[in-house]
Amino acid sequence: MREAADAIESFVLGLDAAVYPATPLVNAAVERKFEVIGEALGQLAKLDPALAARVPNLPQIVAFRNQPIHG
Repeated sequence: MREAADAIESFVLGLDAAVYPATPLVNAAVERKFEVIGEALGQLAKLDPALAARVPNLPQIVAFRNQPIHG
């Protein structure tokens, strides 16, 4: 999850709100990393519910992961 979050940060570094939507490659890369984060947290919730409970807003994060995929 940390690697995916760091990757997102590096992908958008220097991009402003006007440029980001106009860069499909960056959009696809960011969406993929959010999928990775959501999937990892979903698996964590299954494997170690006590640890997962310590992640603030975990259900919302996992649900956010599904938006790019199914939205």
